[in-house]
Order: sequence, then C-alpha cells, then structure tokens
Amino acid sequence: MEIKESIDGMELVYKKPSTLTDTVLHYCPGCGHSVVHRVLMEVVEELGIQDKTVGVAPVGCSVFAYHYMDIDMQEAAHGRASAVATGIKRMLPDRYVFSYQGDGDLAAIGTAETIHTVNRGENLLIVFINNAIYGMTGGQMAPTSLLGMKTSTTPYGRDKDLIGYPLKITELVANLPGAYYVTRQSVHTPNAVRKLKKAITKSFQYQDLHKGTCFIEVVSNCPSGWKMTPVESISFLEKEMFAQFPLGDIKVPQDAK
Repeated sequence: MEIKESIDGMELVYKKPSTLTDTVLHYCPGCGHSVVHRVLMEVVEELGIQDKTVGVAPVGCSVFAYHYMDIDMQEAAHGRASAVATGIKRMLPDRYVFSYQGDGDLAAIGTAETIHTVNRGENLLIVFINNAIYGMTGGQMAPTSLLGMKTSTTPYGRDKDLIGYPLKITELVANLPGAYYVTRQSVHTPNAVRKLKKAITKSFQYQDLHKGTCFIEVVSNCPSGWKMTPVESISFLEKEMFAQFPLGDIKVPQDAK
C-alpha cells in the first residue's frame, strides 16, 4: 500500500525537490524555463544521481540555471555548451552529463557544435529550449522564429525570401547516426510536463547504455519576447508553434531495454 506523505494531517501533493536551491526563480511570468528546471531536478532526485550529475549552461536565459540547480554546473561560452559537455563526459565517463541551451544558442552560434556532438554520438543529453526568439538580449529573430513572426530585428515579420525558413534542427540531428533518442516535448499542460519528465528520465538512463546522444527539444513560450500575456502565449504556442514544431518522439531506440 502506498503511504502518502502528509503535513499536519493534510496530504502533501507538492513540494520542491531537494535538488533545487532555495533561490527565487527570476524568470518572467509564464516562461517555461522554471518548469523545465523543476522537472530536470525531480528526475535527478528520483534517480538518486545528484552527486553524479553535471549540467552545462551557456549564454542566454539558460545561463542562470546554475543558480537554481543544486548539482555540479559549468558555464560555457555562447553556443559551446555541447562541446564543454563533451569534454566533461570524456574526462568523467561515470557522470550523467547534460547541456541546457536555448534556440539562439544551440541553433545559431552553436550549430556546428551541436551537429558534430551528435554526429560523434557523445554519450550525453542535450536539452534544447525552443521559444523561437532571443529572449534575453532584446527579442531578436532566432533561427526557429516562424515565418511572419515579428521580432525586434524583423519588425514586419520573418520573410522567407530574405531570411529563409525556420530551422527544424531537431529533425536534422535525428538523421545523424550518433543520435540515439530524439524527441520534442513541451510544458504547457500537466500532461505535457509528465511526458517531458518521462523523456528526461529515459535519457539519463540511456547514458548507462553508452549508445549515443539523447536530444530533447522543449517547445516553450516567451511572453515577454513575444509581447503577449502568458495566456496569449500559450494560445500562440498551441496554434502556431506546434504546427511548425509538432510534438512527439522523432527517433526512438530499437535496442533499449
């Protein structure tokens, strides 16, 4: 029989995982980063790997992750997180290593590092937060910005003839032989959060198999960058973002036990 935890006779249905620090999250209201932080650290706590986990965060909103995650964290230069994570994993192969990167970082300045890390099949997890904009530095267009999307550098909307199409880098890396598990998830509903947690759990467990790189894209919202309320941003996410970046597994291991 399951014994439910209680406080003062009331059933406890929510508590902060011990793997998160007591630092107050600074993210804008409605931002998905805080939810992903929590899910990541829940998985680390439940797997009992806090002292064996190393995260790498580069420039962007993701750079603040080391304030909140009570694990070993390493900063990286803009776009170089997967390269730094590669070095850590090769030097400390018994650690569970992940990078935590935004779309401007991973899919723009860090495209080469991303592609080659996955192509080599480095035994680590790449967490890719895609909110289709540069959230920290002024709301500029990102490689993943949608056609027609207005940003500070595309005030009239993204023009395919001038700038090209949104980059679906997750589909690109899924075609590389070094990619072991590739999925696209979100955190806009409780059910979506549960699916992301399952994907993160499997990705850490797959590192024990030494079969290649796990890559999780999280399609998220950026109310401040999109100039929307949190509610409006969720609607845009569901109607526009998911049409370009459909959720679900893209490459699933056939030999994982």
